[in-house]
Amino acid sequence: MLNDYKKHELFGKTLIQKIDLKAPFRYDFPVSEQACFLYVINGEFHYKTDEQEFDISANYSLFLNCISSGKHIQHSKSEDNCQIVVVTFYPDILKKIYDRELPLLLQKPVNIVSNQSSEKISNDFLIQKYVEGLLFYFENPSLINEDILILKLKEIMLLLAQSQNADSVQLILSQLFSPTTYSFKQIIEANLFSQLTIEQLAEQSNLSVSSFKREFAKLYDDTPANYIRNKKLEKAAELLLISDERITDIAFECGFNDLATFTKNFSDKYHISPSAYRQKHRK
Repeated sequence: MLNDYKKHELFGKTLIQKIDLKAPFRYDFPVSEQACFLYVINGEFHYKTDEQEFDISANYSLFLNCISSGKHIQHSKSEDNCQIVVVTFYPDILKKIYDRELPLLLQKPVNIVSNQSSEKISNDFLIQKYVEGLLFYFENPSLINEDILILKLKEIMLLLAQSQNADSVQLILSQLFSPTTYSFKQIIEANLFSQLTIEQLAEQSNLSVSSFKREFAKLYDDTPANYIRNKKLEKAAELLLISDERITDIAFECGFNDLATFTKNFSDKYHISPSAYRQKHRK
């Protein structure tokens, strides 16, 4: 659940965000040509991909790119809140502010030893002070302007370049400058279990909402809402049988915002509650 949200934009794109979340929550990163730096001010979140998972607690941060699917953060302990600051890196904005030459951090590493896409950043005093500076501007938004935002973006680049995680950050950032295109179907399949709206999926596909729905119907012979909901419920039904996860966790893992919505949708499709479905079929 979202408690509070503030943002500042640069060149028409969301650059810096301050997000206050109340558990349980889940956010799936859409497939896109961008990288994100997420710093935890209070609380913690759990980061998970198809290959790895770990916890990010207060004063630690996560750096990741979004050019592949399956990445999300979540937290299911209902008594906890989580406050994070997010800085987003767009290749076109980076090229624009470094108009003469890209800094070393954005250049392709000499020896690429992996296709690493995320890195946990250790507790760093200078990065902590940097985030405190961002919080000042969130509290005093009238003081923010384009020059300050460019300065803050360059500042976090310098701090990351000096951190002990610099090699991994360089590897992740350099991937943003490798041409990548996605088919319509790849975008849909990559975001099946996310909480993206139809409008957001259309934007990811560079289509208007009406064009997106027409293209979707041609490919899947169904409406986006119905198809995606059924896929989420089918995955949930499978997880109920093969795992011992709590039903609440399964609901969030399958892209539902809350347990009540999941239970109603599941009962409508299978004519039985999730808990009864698990009990019946396991017997």
